[in-house]
Amino acid sequence: MTTPTLSETQMKSMANAIRALSMDAVQKANSGHPGAPMGLADVATVLYSKFLKFDPKNPEWADRDRFVLSGGHASMLLYSLNYLTGYEKMTLEQLKNFRQMGAITAGHPEVEVEAGIETTTGPLGQGLATAVGMALAERILNGRYGDALVDHYTYVMCGDGDLMEGVSHEACSLAGHLKLSKMIVLYDDNGICIDGKTDLTFIDDTTKRFEAYGWDVQHVCGHDHASIEGAIAKAKTTDTPSLIRCVTHIGFGAPTKQDSNKAHGSPLGDDEIKGTREKLDWPHAPFVIPDEILANWRAVGAKSKALCHDWKNRLNSHAQKDAFMGEMAMDMAPALAPLIAKLKSDFAAEKPKKATRQTSGMVLEALIPEINALVGGSADLTGSNNTKVAASKVINKEDYSGNYINYGVREFGMAACMNGLALHGGIVPYAGTFLQFADYSRPAIRLGALMKQRVIHVMTHDSIGLGEDGPTHQPVEHVASLRAIPNVYVFRPCDGIETSESWEWAINKKDAPSVLALTRQGLPTLCEDRTENMVARGAYILRDCEGEPEVTIFASGSEVMLAVEAAEKIDARVRVVSVPCMDLFYENAQKDSADFVKLVCNNSVKIAVEAGIRQGWDRIIGPHSHFIGMDSFGASAPAEELYEHFGITTQAIVEAANSKLKN
Repeated sequence: MTTPTLSETQMKSMANAIRALSMDAVQKANSGHPGAPMGLADVATVLYSKFLKFDPKNPEWADRDRFVLSGGHASMLLYSLNYLTGYEKMTLEQLKNFRQMGAITAGHPEVEVEAGIETTTGPLGQGLATAVGMALAERILNGRYGDALVDHYTYVMCGDGDLMEGVSHEACSLAGHLKLSKMIVLYDDNGICIDGKTDLTFIDDTTKRFEAYGWDVQHVCGHDHASIEGAIAKAKTTDTPSLIRCVTHIGFGAPTKQDSNKAHGSPLGDDEIKGTREKLDWPHAPFVIPDEILANWRAVGAKSKALCHDWKNRLNSHAQKDAFMGEMAMDMAPALAPLIAKLKSDFAAEKPKKATRQTSGMVLEALIPEINALVGGSADLTGSNNTKVAASKVINKEDYSGNYINYGVREFGMAACMNGLALHGGIVPYAGTFLQFADYSRPAIRLGALMKQRVIHVMTHDSIGLGEDGPTHQPVEHVASLRAIPNVYVFRPCDGIETSESWEWAINKKDAPSVLALTRQGLPTLCEDRTENMVARGAYILRDCEGEPEVTIFASGSEVMLAVEAAEKIDARVRVVSVPCMDLFYENAQKDSADFVKLVCNNSVKIAVEAGIRQGWDRIIGPHSHFIGMDSFGASAPAEELYEHFGITTQAIVEAANSKLKN
């Protein structure tokens, strides 16, 4: 890396360029957070000019360093840096349109790798946790391909708010346990939060906290370039993750608002900006960067060009080039199709009566040996989730070359980490917990959906069917609540064949997370062998009648069995529709309404059955049709007794149909 020689005066001017652009953009938008970008400008200038390995002309270079701005409210810091260093997408016009419709300069950064934005941040703590996944991905792929192809750092800037959030504990504890030594966190220790000074609520000894995690911790002045440089250089020599406490002045240079919460979340105002320009000796008009300063920044952006070129040459001559390129391309459909076809044939022939968590495990037994990109895990529920198979190899601090992560009881951290694994590239993460604990994971599931990341959440014990553990562990509203998140696909398969197809769809879906809601209790095999992935329709006819149906029963997961049984006992023409993915059913209806019209738009009596709440089903059955499910919390008892107690039975379906047929 050819690091440009810069004097202290030049470095100060470069940092002031960040401050000026940040306060000018926030002022023009009349909205935003100028304080943190102004406080962190010196730290960012040192990081980018002396250490960060990146090439704005090759923004998707696989071996680039990753930079995560965890405190996403400081977004103008990132946008200013990416404009100054020469990302083509990050133009001066984009900065002038900060926080405006259609601009890539959103209020909080939204992932846009071509513009130098590695991840979406804003919900505090999640950027830091996501970065742990990125750092872990680097170690996993390094374990497979070596330093020649994978050898980079993950840098994070975070603030007090990030460290207050509980997910920071989950993620940083895991990072320390795994000794992710190529992760370096620059902590903006400015002592200010929205409500005032941080000691209103936050008096932790952060140094001792991170040392307890097994991190190396340093303490520097965040405006002393030499000290910052020395600290980052030292952090790169440790065998642990590193936290560098950078004591900064929020709103650095603002004559009356520096070191005040008034600099945090609102424009400085014209008079304050005028005073700041005078104090920083920055006489230039808004958004004007002098040629010399811009040239110095563009030289910083070009410093790794030769490294990128050399890396491409190494890749082209590398014995594992095809394997590496294949994993980074992330197209698994050709390898996946024959594996899924065989699984479906085997399930159809053997007709096992197994829980879908077990058939999911059987699917993974077939897939993991053949698809290297799949990296699994569990939040301390491996045996219950069936996520670990014979070909799984646990990743640990001595050996990162495996494909299975013991996340511990850290559901939120696990989900955020999986987002980071996916964002890094080369890995399709999946991991398990109980569906009830999706509430712990939910913020990261939502962020993964917003970022359009392929992450597979294996959520077992999906209803009152888990039995004796009782209502604390029995999901009731969870399937509906997950379906409510845009761009999340929730699958609730009824047997091994639908489970196989759910996995196939989830792995092939490159731009959305999926949730597999799987049973604890055994279920019969209801589907026949088939070539089409019927789950991809979202809903389809599993059992039909001759002629137009008089009754249509819609069901998902474990309740499809009840619907099939009821259909045989109702003295009428009955159609049974399996609904393994309501999200896909509605989505497909927008593209081609034929299936929706056939299944929904008829004069039959409509009944829906699901061991959860009614929410979402009225779009299919209407508000006046029978829904057989839950409208309360569950209870502690054997599963069979619970289904009987809550009225989710074959007989209940039959009675509901007969009562409607008589009217």
